[in-house]
Amino acid sequence: MLKVGVLGAGHLGKIHLRLLNQSQKYELAGFYDPDNNNAEKVSREFGYRKFDTISELINAVDVVDIVTPTLSHYECAKEAIKAGKHVFLEKPISNTVQEAEEIIALAKQYNVKGQVGHVERFNPAFIATRDKINNPMFIETHRLAEFNPRGTDVPVVLDLMIHDIDVILSVVKSKVKNINASGVSVISETPDIANARIEFENGCVANLTSSRISLKNMRKTRFFQKDAYISVDFLDKACEVVKMKDAPEIPGDFDMILQNAEGLKKQIYFENPEVTANNAILDELETFADAINNNTTPIVTLEDGTEALRIAYSVIDCFKK
Repeated sequence: MLKVGVLGAGHLGKIHLRLLNQSQKYELAGFYDPDNNNAEKVSREFGYRKFDTISELINAVDVVDIVTPTLSHYECAKEAIKAGKHVFLEKPISNTVQEAEEIIALAKQYNVKGQVGHVERFNPAFIATRDKINNPMFIETHRLAEFNPRGTDVPVVLDLMIHDIDVILSVVKSKVKNINASGVSVISETPDIANARIEFENGCVANLTSSRISLKNMRKTRFFQKDAYISVDFLDKACEVVKMKDAPEIPGDFDMILQNAEGLKKQIYFENPEVTANNAILDELETFADAINNNTTPIVTLEDGTEALRIAYSVIDCFKK
């Protein structure tokens, strides 16, 4: 089993600690948190070992799980990688693209693996439809959240939209050609609601909307491709696949048939892929263990996390124009 330690024992850090503690693929060594009062409380309440310094934790493990504020990701990752440890980094990978690129370079230099916590890749509804998404040409996403002060230190693009950016980049196999976006600050110092239009070289267009000042939560993405429409509800973990095929010469009584102006007839039919319940955070952590043990490529690479961050900052740059 891989020995793992967690940096950061905040809201998400405590979730990671609990899941790593129950995992069959890791041995949890403990955690470090710079807030000593919080660290004492977490250690006392859950029984996890509290390390006194980052270095002490890094030296005791094989894998470092970095669940600290984004501003500290780079320094934490650099120290862990230089000690020869594999790193799991919560999203976004780092505060700047330059830092992310340096993390990639260090990981290659010290021959360690890294994965970024873009957890929606492990959402069961997305997993159920992933192999059905084939060359989508229009994508629409809505990621809306009720207001929560946690996370408002960064623009909504880095807080919420980056999830959808990563998902889109994972299915559109083409380079980004153009980005247009707008954002509005309502409560925070940074934009709370944003819309972006991302155009790819292959002609695909993605329209993304994110808000953290909504009255209800929503996390839906719709993919439109030739002869198919695929809907993924990341919040309710549900999906729907609507396909079209040439209509039979003699349709059945309940067949749904469309006919265009040229007389071409198509039959609409529905697929309901089976969504297998999972714990997406546990899955992302355990697949990283598999990548380390089997010397394979992690599902969400450091390069993936960097590209998502690069596009996110390109969206933010549009706000300043």
